[in-house]
Amino acid sequence: MISQNTIQQILNRIDIVEIVGSFVKLKKRGANYLGLCPFHNEKSPSFTVSGSKEIYKCFGCGKSGNTINFLMEHEKYSYVEALRWLAQRYGVEIEEKEVSPEVKAQQQLADSLFIINNFARDYFVNTLFNTEEGQSVGLSYFEERGFSEEIIRKFQLGYCLNERDAFVRTAVAKGYNQEYLQKTGLVTIRNEQPVDNYRGRVIFPIHNQSGKVLGFGARILVKSDRAPKYINSPENDIYVKSKVLYGTYFARHAIDRLNECLLVEGYTDVISLHQAGIENVVASSGTSLTTDQLRLIKKFTNNLTILYDGDNAGIKAALRGLDMAIEEGLNVKLALIPDKEDPDSYVRKIGAEGFRQFIAEKKQDFILFKLQVSLQEAGNDTAKKSQLVNEIAETIARIDKVEDFTRQQDYIRQCSQLLKIDEGGMVTLVNKYIRERLTKQAAQQTRQQTSQQQEDGPSLAEQYPEYFQDDQAPEAAIDNLFNRDERQERELVKILLRFGDKPFSEEAQNTVADYIFHLPYDFESLADSEVVKKILREYKTHYDQGNPLDKKWFLYHQDGDIAKNVALILEDKEAELSPNWADRFEIKTVYGDNAYLKDTISTTNYLILRKIKKLIIENQQEMEKATELEVQMKCVEMHQHLKQLEQELTQQLGMVIFR
Repeated sequence: MISQNTIQQILNRIDIVEIVGSFVKLKKRGANYLGLCPFHNEKSPSFTVSGSKEIYKCFGCGKSGNTINFLMEHEKYSYVEALRWLAQRYGVEIEEKEVSPEVKAQQQLADSLFIINNFARDYFVNTLFNTEEGQSVGLSYFEERGFSEEIIRKFQLGYCLNERDAFVRTAVAKGYNQEYLQKTGLVTIRNEQPVDNYRGRVIFPIHNQSGKVLGFGARILVKSDRAPKYINSPENDIYVKSKVLYGTYFARHAIDRLNECLLVEGYTDVISLHQAGIENVVASSGTSLTTDQLRLIKKFTNNLTILYDGDNAGIKAALRGLDMAIEEGLNVKLALIPDKEDPDSYVRKIGAEGFRQFIAEKKQDFILFKLQVSLQEAGNDTAKKSQLVNEIAETIARIDKVEDFTRQQDYIRQCSQLLKIDEGGMVTLVNKYIRERLTKQAAQQTRQQTSQQQEDGPSLAEQYPEYFQDDQAPEAAIDNLFNRDERQERELVKILLRFGDKPFSEEAQNTVADYIFHLPYDFESLADSEVVKKILREYKTHYDQGNPLDKKWFLYHQDGDIAKNVALILEDKEAELSPNWADRFEIKTVYGDNAYLKDTISTTNYLILRKIKKLIIENQQEMEKATELEVQMKCVEMHQHLKQLEQELTQQLGMVIFR
């Protein structure tokens, strides 16, 4: 984990104009900068960058955020990857937080595997281009496939010499750990000796989204009944096959720009299409689609077009991922390549423009395609047709997002016609599967919530039976009552982030944050908004440790919800107190940088008073329901103490509250 000190150093050096300008050509317009949006195709610039506010916004597609958001959106980095990129850019040495020995060991292992893979990639590329065997065998193969040197270098393709241990000898001589070399799959043990696992094969590095090498695919070049055609890296601490799609790093910008991902089966399909200028393509490497792979695609687009061979195996492979893709909310199309062709051979046969036209004309809706194929297989078999009706209804039921309602209804209409069944019956069947799924989800949620208290909650007596059933003093009970959730004014967050380090009084050496956190109330527990709770909790934790955070920390927070909300809170010109606050409580509120002390007092006491008012109302309701004299007397006693607290607070502030 990157330390807070390192993150703060990075945030202090960030220049959004400089960083965004590395990817987008910007021109100064007044106080801001203008350019063509990198997130959608446009001819007239509508992408604005504000250096003073440290934000970007496109008025064409609506994308907006800060520097880290930009890197995460444009480069598809994680928050930590974006920070590491910025640290490298600004020459900030990364300091890691103290972690457990187990986590530290895991991080060190992952780093070691990445380092070894990078070394291996460079070794294989060098072998391909700069050795006689590499040129005559490996490079000749790629050239026969029609790959240019430019595309070979782009995908960092390589070759492993057909020698027993040429690579492992070089790696060990360079100081690389033999155990880690085995873990990557580059080296195996034969007759108690290390040997190269990929000898005599061309090499396809497999990259993650940020371009790091996770593993390798290696293709044999001679026919062999004993050796598999392809060998892939074994799964390890950095390479999990079900979470990776080949070519994602090279396709990410094109997928984002075109809002469509083409999915093929093999490495060479991806490379050939890229060479033809069709770059929004990735490969599943011949495996069935997984949920993680579909979610990876969804990070870039909701539109997936699957390009598979037109034989039976290709069709069945395509259909296997259908229900998962629908559940993930993807709009799935299918284009079957003509029989005896694959995307690699077909794009070379008809050219890039012809291939684009083929996709546009031939791609079919996935659900309707599945139905047509299944109908052909069912023939006149009544049992199979009945099973098919249920399968299609269950698939349609997975389209459960509100915005997809029209799409769902359209599927019901078309599928009913193709199946020659009553549309109303199909609606009933789809609803049945929806209810079954919702029932299962509800049951699961109920099991998870059995140990939690209901939000609308029990009465005061049920919440605090010890108060109503014994002789506990009301003062002690009231202390507990302030731990219930209530709507939190976002103004408190703004005050802390803007003025938390400013002096609260000249007499005492304390700050605004000191004042707020030394009041006898936990403001996090008063908050209803989860994002406000998280901000207050994190601020308070660092405050208690003597490391107060500033607004920039939260503006660039790794939690996107926090960053977005803080940006909105800090942008507000007016406070967000209830509009009838002054009328109800007769408190004059003054806002602005020159009135932060009054802001602080008004806001904190507003929250406390609202809590008291709510407790008074709840106590009155409890008193009305009470039938036993003892409980009624307890309620009266509680009411008196709540009113006393209310009066003491208002007297302290010189305020009057009218009933």
